[in-house]
Amino acid sequence: MLASSEVMDALKAIGLNLYERKLWVALLSRGKSTAGELSDISGVPRSRCYDVLESLADKGFVIIQPGKPISYVAINPADALERAKRRTAERALAMAERIDRIKKSSVLKDLKKIHKESVSLVKPEDMTGALKGRFAMHDQLGSMIKKAKKNVHLVTTKQGLTELYEKHFSTLQKAAKSGVDIRIIAPIDKQNYEIAKSLAKHAKIKDISRVQDLEKASARFAIVDDDKFLMALTDDEKTHPTQDVSFWTESTHVAGDVMKPMFKMLWKNARPV
Repeated sequence: MLASSEVMDALKAIGLNLYERKLWVALLSRGKSTAGELSDISGVPRSRCYDVLESLADKGFVIIQPGKPISYVAINPADALERAKRRTAERALAMAERIDRIKKSSVLKDLKKIHKESVSLVKPEDMTGALKGRFAMHDQLGSMIKKAKKNVHLVTTKQGLTELYEKHFSTLQKAAKSGVDIRIIAPIDKQNYEIAKSLAKHAKIKDISRVQDLEKASARFAIVDDDKFLMALTDDEKTHPTQDVSFWTESTHVAGDVMKPMFKMLWKNARPV
């Protein structure tokens, strides 16, 4: 039985590459098989089958039976997915622990020194780039807020305000306590009013939803310390989070000279919450 495109897409979403997907589905259709048989069924080159099946076994999808020839046994899909989930969590935890050890060691000090020396050689126009995915955008935004010294000025959407609260509330809170001026412009209505109230404890917030010609605006951008700028280039209501694209730069000209006056204009016209 051939797997549907929906099945193959779902397996891709959990990290199985094309050969892994084809071989696992082929093995499920047989229950037990050899690499040669699976190559014939799946269309995966025999020379690649062994290492791909080894990878599937490592991830918890397949059991290897030693012998001549080596056989591979399919695990019940529900059990296989649970094993894969558990192993992924264990590896993520182990990786997080290794990262924490590096952060607490002298290695981090050496890495910071290397970066500090290299930054002085980088031209301002080189401190710029595109970010793919909303996760990457929020990662960058979080870093910018965390390093803010003077101000954080944000323009966002209804959905963006919710994400700002869910992902950056504690960081904004810490920044506000250290004296950073935080201002947020967003559409406010009954659905996100409570979120706006919570954020208003640490930031000045204004509503843009009733400003003529701007009530349907869907801009998402951030200006930090008048020299860092981050802007989403896609519409968050029409774009899947994985396909979100944003632009980031460290440029006093862009952040302070171009975008700050625009923010001031929006702030002047928006209504206090």
